[in-house]
Amino acid sequence: MPGTLPVPLTIELPQGWQSAPPDEVGAPHAAFVALHMASRGQGFMPNITVTGHTLDGSSSLHSLAEASVRRLRENVGAVDVVKRTEVGTSPAPGLIDAPGIVQNLRIQATVNGQPMELAQSQFILVLENEQRRSERAEIEIALTAKTSQLQDVLEDFQAFISTLRPAAPTPEAPTSED
Repeated sequence: MPGTLPVPLTIELPQGWQSAPPDEVGAPHAAFVALHMASRGQGFMPNITVTGHTLDGSSSLHSLAEASVRRLRENVGAVDVVKRTEVGTSPAPGLIDAPGIVQNLRIQATVNGQPMELAQSQFILVLENEQRRSERAEIEIALTAKTSQLQDVLEDFQAFISTLRPAAPTPEAPTSED
């Protein structure tokens, strides 16, 4: 069963990307997965995953980033942090105005029984519940590609992130009393 996001978000897929059921593409905890269709048949399809959960306590951005790396090491293999940058304290053009961290990773993975070096760019952000300021949520958006594919899809990932917005609250349906 696919994961869910603790806060509703809207996003737009760049041209050439297609959403896929998380369970069917090996990402059962993701709430959303998109595949780069032009890369079909190249041994690995670059993908964008979106996951999220409610935060307990006051986790720092760096501890959230470290936890993500730790999960990858436990589930995938060797992971090297190439670069880590905080964002959102002074909003960058096109990015959601929320504290976040971008980290670029190099991952040694086994894909379809073959060793493969993958690159992953993660955007981890923390959102506050507009109605209940004490509630916070972590959202992780990750682009994963073979290192040789990364430059071909990185601009699409940045375009994808630039469309990320909290979804407008849906008005509650009026109730009728008999």
